[in-house]
Amino acid sequence: MDLPEAAPRRGVGQLLRLLRFLQPYRGRVYAALAALLVAAGCVLALGQGLRFVIDAGFGSGDPAMLNTALAGVIAVSAVLAVATWLRFFLMMSTGEHVIADLRRTVFSHVLTLSPAFFDTTRTGDIISRVTNDSEQLRQVIGFGLSMFLRNGLMMVGALVLLFATSPRLAFLIVLGVPATLVPILLLGRYVRRLSRSNQDRVAEVSSQVDEAMHEIRTVQAYGHEARTAATFDAATDAALIAGVERVRIKAWLISSVMLIAFCAVGVILWIGGHDVLDGRISAGELSAFVFYAGVVASGAGTLSEVWGEIQRAAGATERLMELLDARSELAPAEPRAALSPRARGEIRFEGLRFAYPTRPDIEALSGLSFTVQSGERVALVGPSGAGKTTIFAMLLRFYDPQSGRVLIDGIDLRHCDPRELRRAVALVSQDPVIFAASVAENVRFGRPDATLDEVRAACQAAHAVEFIERLPQGYDTELGERGVRLSGGQRQRLAIARAILADRPILLLDEATSSLDAESERQVAAALEELAKGRTTLVIAHRLATVRNADRILVLERGHLHSTGTHDELLREEGLYAHLARLQFMDEGRA
Repeated sequence: MDLPEAAPRRGVGQLLRLLRFLQPYRGRVYAALAALLVAAGCVLALGQGLRFVIDAGFGSGDPAMLNTALAGVIAVSAVLAVATWLRFFLMMSTGEHVIADLRRTVFSHVLTLSPAFFDTTRTGDIISRVTNDSEQLRQVIGFGLSMFLRNGLMMVGALVLLFATSPRLAFLIVLGVPATLVPILLLGRYVRRLSRSNQDRVAEVSSQVDEAMHEIRTVQAYGHEARTAATFDAATDAALIAGVERVRIKAWLISSVMLIAFCAVGVILWIGGHDVLDGRISAGELSAFVFYAGVVASGAGTLSEVWGEIQRAAGATERLMELLDARSELAPAEPRAALSPRARGEIRFEGLRFAYPTRPDIEALSGLSFTVQSGERVALVGPSGAGKTTIFAMLLRFYDPQSGRVLIDGIDLRHCDPRELRRAVALVSQDPVIFAASVAENVRFGRPDATLDEVRAACQAAHAVEFIERLPQGYDTELGERGVRLSGGQRQRLAIARAILADRPILLLDEATSSLDAESERQVAAALEELAKGRTTLVIAHRLATVRNADRILVLERGHLHSTGTHDELLREEGLYAHLARLQFMDEGRA
């Protein structure tokens, strides 16, 4: 499942979709806006103070008037400082809260998406969106929008006071303002497109890092460091080119606005100087006018700069909203159904046809039908690509079939909530997943409320206590990313302990003892034998001992059920199973 097409609302309109994240903090936003109004009023008041000083102070020759003017400036500056502090703190802290909420929402939503989504979306791209793109939004929400509103408000106020001071000169300012908007309108949209492209290239860099770091042992084992570095360099260069182009256009935008604005101020100052000489306005009024014209000019420059950041934030919002707009294909069909908290565990496949979304023309399962009775232990055997792992994916409802049904206790899984369904299934995979957490937290993964005594009992049953007690902090030992501090067999035993603790009615074992030595395998096999009692167990098996202990064996070939029976029955048939047994199990059989 690919990311959805961008929402119809494009450009800066994308930012409106963030309003729901601002709603819980609207009180802080209102307070910040009030502080913004006060601060803008103080800046505008300083212009009137300047006119008063020049006309009343210097003009009258009275030092007391200068003292009064100074006191007024200090008082206004103090109010300005307090209001600015409040505005900055409230908006920046609100930005922090909003981005934290946004990241939590996006991450929680991504966790609900089906594996089909992750089949076609790179992990690094998701990481980049949740981190880099949200960071861009944090800057704009906390600082950029505040500056945009502040300068926009001061520009409006300054224009009003400009007309009050000299309508003729103010009219010239009004003529100049649209000129400053021309580069904003012409270049702003281009900046947004470049920002989106830049963010996509940065996401590619994140993907390269994520992949290389996760597979560092393979990279080093094959001496692939130079080529991996070259691929990363190419991705970095692409991000650099996109970033430099964005900065180049943004620099043109800012410099164009500032050139137009300050040239306009210079022309107006020249005209105003002649008005002072002709007695049409006073020197104080001209000074105030120039002050307000400077506010308009600097405001226009700031607006153009912030507008570029807002355009960039719009691109970041677009990318984040694409994640939120992505919908899982595994929503429960109507009428909804739910498994019993203690499901019997009867499994039935009826005419199942399934092809992975990334390989739609190749069926992984073709008309597959079989039944597993409650409490039965069934082994799945077949060559690579026969569909064994796909059967597990169907039972966990990682995917839905294109046709046919999967039923547990007579309930079609398409009518079940995937999360509720999976509470009835425990999985031990061939490549055990260990998280960067403690031993106890890893074992508790399937049952977070378990006590430490229950964790110890599960580890005892999985024959893991012996190596756990040798770890530096025992059950509190941090295992590192992907359990790098453990051997393959130790990781496997922890995964088995996790399944034992989860205590679920259906057990899926994907070569659960493949990483163990002979003695550990014997011990864990005994633990699994005890665990499987009273549970429906499906085992993807290659080892003879595992197959012999199964109540029944399903032999798969290219997504079809080739044959079924016990070990001895299938050997007597001299079919595919007997051929596989000779290839894979004969040495063990002789032993």
